[in-house]
Amino acid sequence: MRITSRGQVTIPLALRQKAGLLPSTEVEIKLDCEAVRIRRAPRKTASGRGTDLVAHMRGSGDGAMTSDEIIAITRGAE
Repeated sequence: MRITSRGQVTIPLALRQKAGLLPSTEVEIKLDCEAVRIRRAPRKTASGRGTDLVAHMRGSGDGAMTSDEIIAITRGAE
């Protein structure tokens, strides 16, 4: 196996499958003494304004309305 002029190397299919490295999988690359280690990166938790709002509102409902009633109100049907 050789590294290309762009620094790329192909990980053999059998190794990708065994490690669970699917296309678009985020990976971490670390130098460990003289070895280079590649592993799946930990999944990032979603963050942002929408996620913060949902977290803030979670558990604040009183349960007086059903989901169908809420959907009917938001869609303008009564």
